[in-house]
Amino acid sequence: MKHLPRVLIVEDEPAIAELIAVNLRHNGFQPTWAEEGVAAQRELDAVLPDVILLDWMLPGQSGVTLARKWRADPRTKAIPILMLTARGDEPDKVTGLDAGADDYITKPFSTQELMARIRSVLRRRAPEQVTDSVTIAELVLDAASYRVAYQGQQLKIGPTEFKLLHYLMKHAERVHSRGQLLDKVWGDHVFIEERTVDVHIKRLREALGSAGAMVETVRGAGYRLTAQPVVTSAPVAAPLAMPMAVSVAA
Repeated sequence: MKHLPRVLIVEDEPAIAELIAVNLRHNGFQPTWAEEGVAAQRELDAVLPDVILLDWMLPGQSGVTLARKWRADPRTKAIPILMLTARGDEPDKVTGLDAGADDYITKPFSTQELMARIRSVLRRRAPEQVTDSVTIAELVLDAASYRVAYQGQQLKIGPTEFKLLHYLMKHAERVHSRGQLLDKVWGDHVFIEERTVDVHIKRLREALGSAGAMVETVRGAGYRLTAQPVVTSAPVAAPLAMPMAVSVAA
């Protein structure tokens, strides 16, 4: 089943919240509504959304206070926050952005603009999507059928290794740091150690078999996929010891 992006609406005016929710559903999102900070925190504790629409003026804690609080929490610090407010003055916008909002939209706003802003912050935060196909030398990745082949032979590759390979193939001959690969393949909202990349690179090479040499380690920099891997010549095996000829003096 296709994942519908979750949107948490934190808005104390039911009519506005309902209007936003209807438009979100119509545009392929899954909205949840909370009237104030305590209810919003309960929703966050239950399920993390993909984006938060946060009203500035709320009963109890203000939207700015909540934005600062969620940015300080490792669990919620990377969730995109779109601030909704009637405050349109530049100092207010700066305050909202300084509190951690990713974007700012002033009431009244059009629903088309709101949807465009939501899609924009999601694109900035989302990992690179596998949507096309690419060929490097004799290595072929077909995203539509989710298949990888080398020299005409189908390879079995796990989902994370597939996405990693796809990104490396689309950006072949370039060096990518572990941090860059985490952002582009896993997404920068995912908190995992950079060394995890090494584990998946190792699995990818194993899955590629003889094509694994195409995934090169660039010492101190990261990884790159190349069509012409440097093949290190194997050490020449020492010849088997032959019985030493012993010359006998006449």
